[in-house]
Amino acid sequence: MSQGVLQAKLWYAQRISAMILGLCVSIHLIIIFYAIRGGLTAEEILGRTQGNIAFAIFYEIFVLACFVHAPIGLANILEETFCKGLISKTLSWILAALIITLGTTAVIGVYTGGAL
Repeated sequence: MSQGVLQAKLWYAQRISAMILGLCVSIHLIIIFYAIRGGLTAEEILGRTQGNIAFAIFYEIFVLACFVHAPIGLANILEETFCKGLISKTLSWILAALIITLGTTAVIGVYTGGAL
């Protein structure tokens, strides 16, 4: 695959993931405002989300959008600021691995209540 085609695909992936992130952040904030307004405690919120597959799917979509979006952006920033090369690619892959691992672990933890 040529460098131009790869850059175009990365550009599209980042823009599409940004659209998904915008929607997820909006829904997440609405959920937070609803919970705060109702005076729910963290325990009550976790009680409602534990075992709720809709919440798990929504937040996993959120994690996957971050998994796509953030490493591409980090690689672009590092390449524009410093230089193209192994460091920018390595750091963006590390970020991607951390996002998918920690994010999915958090979703599973909330869904299962911490018990696997």
